[in-house]
Amino acid sequence: MDPLQRRFASGPRRRLVAVVAVAGGAVVLAIAVALASAGAAGSETSVPAVAVERPPAPEPTPLLVHVSGAVRRPGLVSLPPGSRTIDAVAAAGGPAAGADQGAVNLAAPVVDGQQVVVPVRGAAPRTASGPGGAAAGAGAGTVALNSATAEQLETLPRIGPALAQRIVAYRTAHGPFRSVDELGEVGGIGPKTLAGLRDAVTL
Repeated sequence: MDPLQRRFASGPRRRLVAVVAVAGGAVVLAIAVALASAGAAGSETSVPAVAVERPPAPEPTPLLVHVSGAVRRPGLVSLPPGSRTIDAVAAAGGPAAGADQGAVNLAAPVVDGQQVVVPVRGAAPRTASGPGGAAAGAGAGTVALNSATAEQLETLPRIGPALAQRIVAYRTAHGPFRSVDELGEVGGIGPKTLAGLRDAVTL
């Protein structure tokens, strides 16, 4: 075959190779463009932030404390949690004239339902009761009605085993005594017995 014939014979083959090469390049370019577009779209996609609402923190329950004795405004005071005896005395107007503050632990923490008693200087110490009648610093010669056992109640004037059991039963049924006068509601305790108990008991 002469050179001219070989030239014409190889012409279609070269054109086919060129077409295949161009087509292959176009496919590769299309794939690259598609991948680039997908990456760009993915980078632009953001997850929306979800706002989480938290419930408000509950407010602390205030402490209700009964302050009595030598203070300017005896009665119930409301105190924030973590308060101490000195805060209770201050909320009751501060110590009155003649108050024996040395007989009270002013640094002691107070609890809900406690009674703080500030005695008068020279007077016999009294008992300050805690929640549920738990005694806090019992004084000599007095019995805490809300925490005393039946045996302790029997040490009181005119109180025998039967009356002591009735006092305990009344306290169990009605809750802590709110005043010494409430002893008169216990069966068997009349005005004369109650009068003899006033200086011998505390809440």
